[in-house]
Amino acid sequence: MPEVKAHTHYLWFNTKKPQEIINITDEVQRQVEESGVREGLVLVSAMHITASVFVNDHESGLWQDILHWLEHTVAPWSPDRYHHNDTGEDNAAAHLRSLTVGHEVVIPITDGALDLGPWQQVFYGEWDGQRKKRVVIKVLGDA
Repeated sequence: MPEVKAHTHYLWFNTKKPQEIINITDEVQRQVEESGVREGLVLVSAMHITASVFVNDHESGLWQDILHWLEHTVAPWSPDRYHHNDTGEDNAAAHLRSLTVGHEVVIPITDGALDLGPWQQVFYGEWDGQRKKRVVIKVLGDA
């Protein structure tokens, strides 16, 4: 029976803008390679409740559409409309955006590589940035 390997790595972000979408696919693949796992899974998870990790297409027009959709349909940045902001916070919209987009993904690893579809990439979505946040990459599988 093969031995299961585990590898953990943290990515740190301190975005320049309150909202950003950052392609982290290459770094996730790099961690898969460092782990030595040939067959398994990688979990990529935002460790903050106002950020997301998701898989989608790497296309700037789509990113603009996602940001517009979040701002105008899902959770407009309007501090006076949310009960959470009555506590002195102003980031309720970021919490709702994270809840909508999701905070983690699990990606299969096949033959030592991320097993993604032809247009799929892994992204970090920051919805309340300009402060230090992190993402955990956890690789599990057989060497």
